[in-house]
Amino acid sequence: MSNKPDYIDRVQKLRALMAKQGVQGFIVPRADEWQGEFVAEYAERLRWLTGFTGSGGAAVVLEGAAMLLTDSRYTLQAAAEVDTDIFEVVNVVETPMAKWLAEHCGEKTVVAYDARLHTPDQLEKLRAEGLTLRAVDNLIDALWDDQPTPPQSEVRLFPEHIAGRSAQEKCTAVGEALRSEGLERFIVTLPDSIAWLLNIRGQDTAYIPVALSYLIIDQSGAVTWFIDPMRVPENVQAHLRPQVNIVKPSEMEATLSNLPKGEKIGIDPKHSAEWFNIVLKKAGAEICPLKDPCIMPKSLKTPQEQKAIRQAHVTDAVALVKFLAWIDCAHSLEDITEMSAAARLREFRAQSDEFLGSSFPTISGFGANGAIVHYRAKPHTDTKVTGDSLLLVDSGAQYQGGTTDITRTILIGAPSDEMKEIFTRVLMGHIDVARAEFAKGTLGKDIDALARAPLKEVGQDFAHGTGHGVGCYLAVHEEAANLSPRGEAALQVGMLISNEPGYYKEGEYGIRIENLVLVEPRGDKLGFETVSFAPIDQRLIVTDMLSSAQRTWLNEYHAQVLGKISKYLDGDDKAWLSRATQAL
Repeated sequence: MSNKPDYIDRVQKLRALMAKQGVQGFIVPRADEWQGEFVAEYAERLRWLTGFTGSGGAAVVLEGAAMLLTDSRYTLQAAAEVDTDIFEVVNVVETPMAKWLAEHCGEKTVVAYDARLHTPDQLEKLRAEGLTLRAVDNLIDALWDDQPTPPQSEVRLFPEHIAGRSAQEKCTAVGEALRSEGLERFIVTLPDSIAWLLNIRGQDTAYIPVALSYLIIDQSGAVTWFIDPMRVPENVQAHLRPQVNIVKPSEMEATLSNLPKGEKIGIDPKHSAEWFNIVLKKAGAEICPLKDPCIMPKSLKTPQEQKAIRQAHVTDAVALVKFLAWIDCAHSLEDITEMSAAARLREFRAQSDEFLGSSFPTISGFGANGAIVHYRAKPHTDTKVTGDSLLLVDSGAQYQGGTTDITRTILIGAPSDEMKEIFTRVLMGHIDVARAEFAKGTLGKDIDALARAPLKEVGQDFAHGTGHGVGCYLAVHEEAANLSPRGEAALQVGMLISNEPGYYKEGEYGIRIENLVLVEPRGDKLGFETVSFAPIDQRLIVTDMLSSAQRTWLNEYHAQVLGKISKYLDGDDKAWLSRATQAL
């Protein structure tokens, strides 16, 4: 008897509950109440309904149609995971949710949603299409009999000597920012913003060390933090006093409702739930849209954070080099699969006492699976690493001093000429980004173009951004600046960003080369300091395609890898690293 969930039955039960509520549709986002990329088990409502395990997407169930919406990272994965007899898989770029709903809803169709799971910005796009929406209690929660309970991890302090600024300093600075905007208060809903602001960490999600909670901060920097006091040890409470007043989450609605009428309250319409709009409007507050004032200062790593980040990456590099040496020698001697390779990499990281967990689920994709940008190996897809192809391993770790994210594409067997040419073009783009010097005020999209140029010379490209922000022992995907065609934010000193161009040939192989870089001053200009250290597979490089400057950069980078990491290795690992970093 199969243990696979009966998704048809679940959809039918949802439609029956919709009928009882008098609505003709219901939206099920992947997001939780905090709009998080990685959600706790209790909030995996989209997976429960559809079977889709990607980190970005949403489902809509109507009386006579249903669809799963995701982006180009996950369209192949979604088609493989969901029952396409039930759900139409839709690419959000080609067909946004508002467009799909407008095409499938009649004039009398009422589409229900949970106000805690959607932002004002998201709902505005739907209302702009003339759709009729209704906020309801979550219908999936009403059907999910064995739904896990929300996490309640204990909060701990993040060392101030790593943070570089005290919680009091940060709160005072945010309060001053509110005053300059003419706001009395701001509601912070992003868990990593709260962790950064208060210099605390938690374990409420699998990959980001946060405590799921909310807070209100006023002009003076005083904070009301909505979290169960039982989760906050006395030493943490004492450290935060008198700046922070801890209030039970069950009292949040009453607290918001009792704020002075007419006060100007800031919320981030991109990140905060519509629920806050509903409560604040009812209370008579003046709601003022404002980007979370923690996002930008959080992205500008202090000198102390930068120092810790560099050390964390050296620690991580030792594990990466051991893994690369192992797989280079072992793939022809023993049965290795995508999942066993990922498990072995985690084992190498866990050899360090500083390792605190992964920063995201490892992407270990061999051959055709490597062409699925955010592929996650499962028992039924787990592929043997054997034959002539490429193994793409994108992984990261959490250390108290920093968050890592690195991708290496590894040759297994013999490469085709096409693989080598495309790999070299991806490498050329990576190097051109790493070498870039640029004026202050340069936007992310300007740097992104450098990464794509070598591929575009032969009519190729990749369907994801070149780089995203990364936190300091926080979120591996951090907002502020990014390197992408839509990167409109200026790069600033202290930002930690990924440099990860790639190429994906559907059904055959994937290539990605990723390091993290810190934005640093270069006289009157800015540049990047690469802080990730692991060899790039030189067996895949067509040396003659590289310019003299590109070749020099690669040789100097490999010399850095050898110099920083070799002293932590011995025996075969040390010898392998010496061979892998030889100058071209």
